[in-house]
Amino acid sequence: MGHQDKGHFAAKHKGRQINKTIAEKIRALSDDSCLRCASAHRAGKALNISPSEIGVQTDLLEYRIAECQLGLFGYSDGKKRIDPNIEIAPDLNKQLDKTDKDGRISCLECWNIAKNLKIKKVDVGSACEKKNIRIKPCQLGAF
Repeated sequence: MGHQDKGHFAAKHKGRQINKTIAEKIRALSDDSCLRCASAHRAGKALNISPSEIGVQTDLLEYRIAECQLGLFGYSDGKKRIDPNIEIAPDLNKQLDKTDKDGRISCLECWNIAKNLKIKKVDVGSACEKKNIRIKPCQLGAF
């Protein structure tokens, strides 16, 4: 769901209820009904719950997730933060080729590659964009 779906995010989670403790944490970390990806992950760690549960609760609150750490969405100018002209290092290229499944790779796999290679997450997102690898699913359920 994208920006055009604002106000209808909860529809993805029929039968789910807002958890007051999680909602309180999301509200505390949010700005103008918008929760940054990094803040969402911090909230999950602080509450010892999965990023996907933070994503569900964010949707139930009808908040948007912003500033994807892979650089894909949620920036105020509406543009991605990826570098389409990135020079892909051989070790990153090898990891992406190894992990790529039919032109797709998960957000979590991208994070793991970044961690293992000690590079920025946005560089992995940029390399995926350049190689036409779709990143899906998002750990927070945004895509």
